[in-house]
Amino acid sequence: MSTPSSRLPIDRFTNFPSIDTFGGLSNFLRHAVADEDSRMLSESMGELAVHAESVIASMKKSRRRERIAPALMDMLTVLREHRTLVVNLGLTWRGLYEYAAYLQALNNFRVLIGQWLLDVEPWGDELTVTPQDFALVAWRTLGEGMLLIDMYQQWLQREEGEGTIGSALGSLDQPRVDRAVQWWKRLRR
Repeated sequence: MSTPSSRLPIDRFTNFPSIDTFGGLSNFLRHAVADEDSRMLSESMGELAVHAESVIASMKKSRRRERIAPALMDMLTVLREHRTLVVNLGLTWRGLYEYAAYLQALNNFRVLIGQWLLDVEPWGDELTVTPQDFALVAWRTLGEGMLLIDMYQQWLQREEGEGTIGSALGSLDQPRVDRAVQWWKRLRR
């Protein structure tokens, strides 16, 4: 069984990933999944991306508290739901280094949104966060999630490879196995 690729498409001229919008990222996430957990995580990240794009669009129109606060509150709700999904992933996911990093990024994003909602200029009604600042944090958070999915899929591919081919030692010819065993015996003395 072949797993879909979790690699971002690379622009052939710049050698950088070609996804540069949250909508593009959401679309990529819907198609780059290996199993049910990956699918659910990808869909939830896609929802985060859509909400982030909506918040940024709202911020570009106005940063007045009464206009942007509802969008930020909706984003907090989506982040909480997504975090619950992440926390409930299986042991394989939790064993990955990237899992803790992604949880930390989600928590930081939530804290920042709360701070932005509370932080108002002394003589104004505008939030101090800019659309660019918000986009930077959103991209960083979603990037951590993409890395988690990528590492999980690499782990799945290694498991598939070991299950069908056997270990690397098992696929070696007998003279190489004999040399490896002799080397190991010398090392243990």
